[in-house]
Amino acid sequence: MIPARSIFLRPPIARVFPKSGPKCKPIFQVNFPRRPISVSAVRAMPLFKLKDVSSLSLQPGDKQEAEVEGVEGGKVLLLNAGGKISAMGPKCTHYGAPLVKGVLTKGGRLTCPWHGACFNGQTGDIENAPALDALPVFKIVEKDDGTYIEGEEATIKAAKRKPNFKCGVSGGALADKVVVVGGGSGAIGAIEGLREKGFTGPITMITNEGYLPIDRTKLSKALITDHTKIQWRDEEWFKSGSVDIVHDEVVDVDLVNKAVVTKNKERYIYSKLILATGGSPRNLPVQGFKVLENIFLLRTVHDAKKIVDAIGDKGKKIVIVGSSFIGMEVANATAADNTVTVIGQETVPLERVLGKEVGAGLQKLLEGKGVKFYMSAGVDKAEPSGSNPSKVGSVHLKDGTKLEADLVVLGVGVAPSTGYLKENKVVRLESDGSLKTDENFLVVGLKDVYAIGDIASYPYHGPGGQGNYTRIEHWNVAQNQGRVVAHHIVNPSLKSEFFTPIFWSALTGQLRYCGNSMHGWDELVLQGNPGEGKFVAYYCKGETVVAMASMGVDPAMAKSAELMKLGAMPSKTELKGGLDILSVPLPA
Repeated sequence: MIPARSIFLRPPIARVFPKSGPKCKPIFQVNFPRRPISVSAVRAMPLFKLKDVSSLSLQPGDKQEAEVEGVEGGKVLLLNAGGKISAMGPKCTHYGAPLVKGVLTKGGRLTCPWHGACFNGQTGDIENAPALDALPVFKIVEKDDGTYIEGEEATIKAAKRKPNFKCGVSGGALADKVVVVGGGSGAIGAIEGLREKGFTGPITMITNEGYLPIDRTKLSKALITDHTKIQWRDEEWFKSGSVDIVHDEVVDVDLVNKAVVTKNKERYIYSKLILATGGSPRNLPVQGFKVLENIFLLRTVHDAKKIVDAIGDKGKKIVIVGSSFIGMEVANATAADNTVTVIGQETVPLERVLGKEVGAGLQKLLEGKGVKFYMSAGVDKAEPSGSNPSKVGSVHLKDGTKLEADLVVLGVGVAPSTGYLKENKVVRLESDGSLKTDENFLVVGLKDVYAIGDIASYPYHGPGGQGNYTRIEHWNVAQNQGRVVAHHIVNPSLKSEFFTPIFWSALTGQLRYCGNSMHGWDELVLQGNPGEGKFVAYYCKGETVVAMASMGVDPAMAKSAELMKLGAMPSKTELKGGLDILSVPLPA
């Protein structure tokens, strides 16, 4: 007879194989003879009481943060996602934003209030960039004396969990080999998306940057010079997922034999190819800019290090050419200890994207930090320094103004980095150097080749887009495009879902933006004062809001992004009447 309160553990002897395709290594399960084990010997998950939570009465779309008793600093987010009450990590796994201040749909989609990362409110899984780690989910236990969660203390404190990534590839059919060209946001989005969705084939990433994927947005915002401080994953992480990292440069693609060719004369065969080579910063085609030292572009950690080394002990005269986001962020990052001057062609910074009123307000904020502006200006030439003729000493404007410079940083835009395809007889590049794709980012006219990020022109179905081909140079967009590609490779019948483009910028305060105004806007609805760092701006085409920008009014951007995705954004007339976007209910 089996002793009371005992159980048998007898899993069958098994050799477990993954799904078909290039095989992950089989997992062997060795089983021991049948024996009774006391229930008390089976380790139970610890229970932790939630402070001041006596009952759970959240309605769909509601959420609240609760402290975890007995765990220093421990908190969880309680939410009703589609009728199911869940307890999960309370902070966005990207940069720690409090998710209780985010946006939760009644169906259970949870959006970070800062940078637009989205999580599944029931599983904690990632649904949108830029977060790479998922949220932990804890079992809720209700007792007479209160509400508890089941979980490990370390997991509660960490408030995040790694996604499914481990895979031991052991050869397999060529039919399932993916090669990713590029090492940026799109590349890591694709690679992580493939493993998360169960892809078990070989993956190779070829990058020419000299390091693993980083948070590139930190380069212009903070001039980070140590790549390990902004590296998303370490080498062991990629090894655990059987991702081969190749530090080389692709110089051509053999589309007939399905292989990429590198500078080191290596060939990498693929079944699916993902091109994610990003953008190349533009130089100025005027005298002095290509020959004088201390004139810098900014795209890589190596570029940031050169700029920081040139600044040295600070107190330098820095001239920034270009008044768009890269130039303005570098001005913001360097203004505290240097004399910084920005040269722009527009009448105010960022005018093309944000309009005169917002651009003028942001200029005022940076002027408050000591930044000087020369707007509606053209650059004539760069002259060498009197003390060192090999280095820049001044920048001359077309109106005769001379600006002394110890160093110059160029922020005059990027071009699609597709030079390796220019001589390819099969590939057709668009006039701007990009590749035209469909909604799944398959390159039009090519088989099994995807393009994402700065090099992709894709049908944009957001507000005002009408399916027109659009190229968007946002970090978030590239990573989301990579995830779309991953899902399509794993399940080609899956229809891609629209995601709202999002970006952010550090301009004394945090500017947040969603939507896309590439196809034009005709009226700006402005609530608040950009010059005071607190506003919401809506860019309208007719009655349709095609984009919005905000500062100091979180989560206005996250709310707008979700409303755009759901096709429920208020009209121009409603917003002109003073409607607060934060008061607008999300549709069921």
